[in-house]
Amino acid sequence: MKMSKNICIVVSDYYKKISNGLELGAIKFCDQNSIIYKKFYVPGALEIGPAIKIISETKNNFDGFVALGCVIKGETSHFDIVINESARAITNLSLDYSLIIGNGILTVENKQQAIERSNNNENNKGYHAALASSKLIDLKGNI
Repeated sequence: MKMSKNICIVVSDYYKKISNGLELGAIKFCDQNSIIYKKFYVPGALEIGPAIKIISETKNNFDGFVALGCVIKGETSHFDIVINESARAITNLSLDYSLIIGNGILTVENKQQAIERSNNNENNKGYHAALASSKLIDLKGNI
């Protein structure tokens, strides 16, 4: 029987201050629950899905993944493309390859919303994404 969980945290560092807060939230959850983790960094939200696929095919020793990043709405339709395609990539990886992925990619209207969701408090979405991944790992282990 496996002693501890092993999670891969993939972080888009496009908005570094926001991503750092999300990352700290995920690490806090992992540390509180004795979860082993390894971090990888990518430039933007669109690279998270491909990175998870590459990592899962190269190092298949992770029980689950946590996807962290932030997309803030701007004046063009680029926001819609990025949020839809990054969500689609994560969902497709989960469904097509049975990968466990906690999605902590923020999709917000403004920077203030991003800050509120990445602060060191109970609303930190990085923490919640790690929690979601952990709960799905537990679910898989109980089947």
